[in-house]
Amino acid sequence: MSTSVGTALVTDSEGNPGERAATEALAQLPGGRVDFCQVFCPVDYDFDRVLADVRSVIGPDAKLIGCSANGSFTENAVGNGVAVGLVASETLSFYTGLGTGLRENVSRAVREAIGELPDALDDHPYAAAITLHDGLSGVGEKLALISQQKLGPEVSIAGGSAADDHKLEATYVFHDDEVVEDGVVLGLIGAEERPAVAVAHGHEPLSEPVEVTRADGATVYELDGEPAFEVWKDAVRETVRSEFDLEIDELDASETLLQEILCEFEFGINQGTQYKMRWPWIEDEDGAMHFTVDVPEGTVLRVMHGRPEAQIESAGETIRRALADAGDVTMAGGFIYDCACRRIVLGDEFDAAVEEMATELSLPFVGFETYGEICMGPGQFSGYHNTTTVALLFPE
Repeated sequence: MSTSVGTALVTDSEGNPGERAATEALAQLPGGRVDFCQVFCPVDYDFDRVLADVRSVIGPDAKLIGCSANGSFTENAVGNGVAVGLVASETLSFYTGLGTGLRENVSRAVREAIGELPDALDDHPYAAAITLHDGLSGVGEKLALISQQKLGPEVSIAGGSAADDHKLEATYVFHDDEVVEDGVVLGLIGAEERPAVAVAHGHEPLSEPVEVTRADGATVYELDGEPAFEVWKDAVRETVRSEFDLEIDELDASETLLQEILCEFEFGINQGTQYKMRWPWIEDEDGAMHFTVDVPEGTVLRVMHGRPEAQIESAGETIRRALADAGDVTMAGGFIYDCACRRIVLGDEFDAAVEEMATELSLPFVGFETYGEICMGPGQFSGYHNTTTVALLFPE
């Protein structure tokens, strides 16, 4: 054995779904040893029970992290339940840390999590990190940058924001047997060969550039001096009429269909060769739009369009980019962090996007639907993202 990955998703909440998922994943590993475990779980489950049941299967020595999720998937299944990914390896080492008070002080929370990690990985020339954090904290971009700063530029980072089934009430991260709101958990992986990371999205520019002219934190009130929501509606009106056969002005801000359309027509920030996606929702009746991270005044945005077929294609593109990043190094499997907005856009076709990833990769993987994704790596479109697919692959 060099590196092996086992995955499972149990969508039946009866009995002990954590134990069943962990047992199924463990059966795919040779030798019955687990070095690392990642767990994704619906927000309405008993987290403590799920984690205890997973731990009873994987043993006391395996490192465990995870978070609450909108939905999860493996190479073989898609659904809302307990998803478990297990790794056993002779060539990788795993370390984990937990930081709290993320909303109050991002730097302190990251420093707290990193404080539980070794200062150096002398026995491994390469390193990658997984970061999972409170998806309602609004600090994703800052978290990504601070994590990279404190871990070092040579460490690739992948991960996502914890979710709560679109309730937008509270999200949680897991570290061993701890369940924490307003926290960040880090998993550090030392490797003999470089782990591969990649990110892609399926949106293209629809509008001309507009400037944020009035904003407060994550709330944007005006674009080019006009109410933000009105500017957005002007940009999407004709395309929505053509694609959905409806008038965007007739939709109430609370309607589910409008939220779905907002996921398909998000905003993008031009990064030169690509656009960094930013998902908004309606903040109030006066036309303000709220984002998952701060959008400072002076930021130049475009309204983007992400057709369902492009979202399926971008899932496969993420895997192709990850394999290209791996080069000649054989991969064993990995973890996927996929935005919950893509599920809203794709609906039942979300399964097709997962199948596209499985076809391109032909290796075991487990992932969850996030409130935002992080990808930081050499040659990658780095930062905090919305409506993307992020992949982290482990060398065999």
